[in-house]
Amino acid sequence: MASLFTRIIKGEIPCYKVAEDDRYFAFLDINPLKKGHTLVVPKQETDYIFDLSDESLAGLILFSKKVAKGIKSAYPCNRVGVAVIGLEISHAHIHLVPMDSMGDMNFKNKKLKFTPEEFKKIAKNISEKVIL
Repeated sequence: MASLFTRIIKGEIPCYKVAEDDRYFAFLDINPLKKGHTLVVPKQETDYIFDLSDESLAGLILFSKKVAKGIKSAYPCNRVGVAVIGLEISHAHIHLVPMDSMGDMNFKNKKLKFTPEEFKKIAKNISEKVIL
């Protein structure tokens, strides 16, 4: 059975897309820690990030770098934090979170709530800044 993220990539489940190329896909986390919290996934369905080929892992990081620059441009912050947890969904993914302090990357923090219109605007703001 296809993972949740594969179904999102295929358009079977809606998302707030930020960026896409032929190998990678970035979309907003629907339970964000901060405005602009984005997930980056390989289109190749692989459960564990370190099971990706060296080429795919390097490509995922480079694609994430471009998305992170877009996030920082759209939502100024000290840094864009990177987290790889991988237990919640069986599909390799990277969390990119705008952060101004270490506490911004605490996944136990209360998640933010946005309306669909707000999510669309956030995704658009970032996607306009991502240069692929």
